[in-house]
Amino acid sequence: MSRRTLKITYWTVTGLFALLLVMDGVSGLLHEETGGQVLLHLGYPDYLMGIVGAAKLAAAVAILQWRSPLLKEWAFAGFAVTCYGAFFSRLAVGDGGKDLMFPVLFFLIMLVPYYFWKRADAAGVLAGRQAVAA
Repeated sequence: MSRRTLKITYWTVTGLFALLLVMDGVSGLLHEETGGQVLLHLGYPDYLMGIVGAAKLAAAVAILQWRSPLLKEWAFAGFAVTCYGAFFSRLAVGDGGKDLMFPVLFFLIMLVPYYFWKRADAAGVLAGRQAVAA
């Protein structure tokens, strides 16, 4: 994959993932009804929607920035923990099928921009940096 193609692919998948985070974060901040019902079903308080919603908006910003790799890494890790928590929360209340599939699917979606970030960073195509020899 050429440097140009890698950079375009990175920004495309990262932008789409950040958009997913923003949409989910805004719905949490607005206490969207379906999300509230799911939290109630799982035994969590309603105010958790706002906390997680704000965290997802912050994660979207962190994932789109390129100056702090540590911040970006923590944003990806936070989303992974959210998926892990959603999966095991659903499992704990006896949910199955598609209810268990969605956290796994969102985790797998997250791996795409993460993979391309690591690949683009190693190739030095982000922020005009050159690749570092190992």
